[in-house]
Amino acid sequence: MSSKRKKKGLLDQRFLKQAMVQSFVKLNPVKMVKNPVMFTVEAGTMVMLIVSIFTLINPHGAQGGFYYNFTITFVLLLTLLFANFAEAIAEARGKAQAESLRKTRHDTPANRLLPDGRVEKVSSAILKKGDLFLVAAGEVVPADGEIVEGMASIDESAITGESAPVIRESGGDKSGVTGGTTVLSDSIKVQVTTLPGESFLDKMIALVEGASRQKTPNEIALTILLAGFTLIFIIVCVTLKDYANTLITIASMVSLFVCLIPTTIGGLLSAIGIAGMDRALRANVISKSGKAVETAGDIDVLLLDKTGTITIGNRKATNFYPADSVDILHLIDCSTLASFADQTPEGKSIVELSATRKDIQSLFTAQGKFIKFTAETRSSGIDLADGRKIRKGAYDSIRKMTESCGNKFPAETGLKVKEISENGGTPLVVSENNNVLGVIELQDIIKPGIQERFERLRRMGVKTVMVTGDNPLTAKYIAAKAGVDDFIAEATPEDKLNYIRKEQASGKLVAMMGDGTNDAPALAQADVGVAMNSGTQAAKEAGNMVDLDNDPTKLIEIVEIGKQLLITRGTLTTFSIANDVAKYFAIVPALFITSIPALQSLNIMQLHSPESAILSAVIFNALIIPMLIPLALRGVKYRPIGAGALLRRNLLIYGFGGIIAPFIGIKLIDLIIRFII
Repeated sequence: MSSKRKKKGLLDQRFLKQAMVQSFVKLNPVKMVKNPVMFTVEAGTMVMLIVSIFTLINPHGAQGGFYYNFTITFVLLLTLLFANFAEAIAEARGKAQAESLRKTRHDTPANRLLPDGRVEKVSSAILKKGDLFLVAAGEVVPADGEIVEGMASIDESAITGESAPVIRESGGDKSGVTGGTTVLSDSIKVQVTTLPGESFLDKMIALVEGASRQKTPNEIALTILLAGFTLIFIIVCVTLKDYANTLITIASMVSLFVCLIPTTIGGLLSAIGIAGMDRALRANVISKSGKAVETAGDIDVLLLDKTGTITIGNRKATNFYPADSVDILHLIDCSTLASFADQTPEGKSIVELSATRKDIQSLFTAQGKFIKFTAETRSSGIDLADGRKIRKGAYDSIRKMTESCGNKFPAETGLKVKEISENGGTPLVVSENNNVLGVIELQDIIKPGIQERFERLRRMGVKTVMVTGDNPLTAKYIAAKAGVDDFIAEATPEDKLNYIRKEQASGKLVAMMGDGTNDAPALAQADVGVAMNSGTQAAKEAGNMVDLDNDPTKLIEIVEIGKQLLITRGTLTTFSIANDVAKYFAIVPALFITSIPALQSLNIMQLHSPESAILSAVIFNALIIPMLIPLALRGVKYRPIGAGALLRRNLLIYGFGGIIAPFIGIKLIDLIIRFII
């Protein structure tokens, strides 16, 4: 969770109580069988329980004393409980989030708008997809929907944790509203886009429930590998007795088996995956599956919008450049008329700049039909009542319109367009009745520190691609200055979709972020599609993640969260397997040194007795799991270094450390046992 939300520590008392209860509930064999490694440990525990009872009845049998066998049984039970506790505490954190969200969801009254124009008060529970409702200042939005009329300031803190209100309005990519949020000012007309029980809030509750998390492909593959190791060690332990000329008790065989199989990673595997989704949630990102978080860690290509991600986002008009023989005041008047109904930051800035150059009050009375901007025409403007048609838009679009009517595009305007583009600005060409009047210069600012973030991604092996509607010259300038690897200029929805498909065809994994309906195809095609919470319903449905903060740079953080999940799983797997190697040196010499004297050279730990060696190894095997729970939940800190350097670092710290730790730990436990005895 982001800093905007109240953080709960790993040892929060509420989490601990829930996790302790669930640790016992999860002992149910039906639940344990989903984890083959720990299921075999449970089977071994049951065998040892039977042996303990048998030795209690027959204390002089060949299977050792009751207290020794019972101690082994108890330690194996603790191993199971510690492993269950790791998964349970990770789930408890997610369930606490779900409970918090349930408190947000309640039966809200809705002002449903009837076809005849009347308004009736109904429960939000009976609203159906397609219904229209009105929400005024101070009222709670009863259902997810799209604003079809009006603009309002909305408090989304119940969903996002962000206290600052946001503006939502009809007709754009910021038209989506979420049930449970509160309208602070004005009023809006909204059309319901979801069915009851399928709202965004309902989906959030389901998604953050740790228990409903599906295993990812990599996790399933690792589970199969661990199950294979377990099967091999079952065969080894069953056949080992036939090759030893000494009596090996059941307690020794079970202990040897439990210590040699990868119990550490087997007990922590689910917790690592759940914690990865939890870290995404703490960054205010709702992931529709654990697979999406994991895939983010393997991303090869990252598509990022220029505006709002790489640059500040609000491009502003900075100058007017009239064509030869055109009066600059006439250019300003036409630019203003074409921008009155343009509510984008660029359109508003043109009007503001015009007002600093001349008196534009007389223009407010002009009558005409406003022509909206579209991705196809890449221009907007106004058809005035006096017959004049004024357009402003991209250079190639206005040039095509001008030349299609037999008019010549002014050479000096073409040179000015090129100059503005090469300097990182955006040129908007203005025409009147298909005659070019001049060009407006728009300037944007590259966000500070964005170059360093792209360099971090480059060190991760991630290719960054800037997506922009700017012309190729402007796009090239911004891309070079920001440090991105590639760019898509004059991008249409089809361009983005085709680029993603091309990269995927070459075996790459692609991520992108979007908020509009026109982004939906690309979001659905991308391996990781992050939709803005403020975006349209189509975008949120198409993506497999939703960013509650509406932060375009969040995609970079998501990649790091995914890589942290993968690294945490890899490092703990390395540590677990290295542990098994060390425990081999503790148990095997102690068991077989009498019958196989040559094993004396392997008895480097010089433990007190075969019984204390086995007991020390089993106790260490149990204790290492709770010791690693904080690391599994917090994750191994990710550093943007190359794959080779990362492998060397993990082998040095977690491989070498995984070998050394059992030698020290088992020896210390053996000394304590010797002192107690």
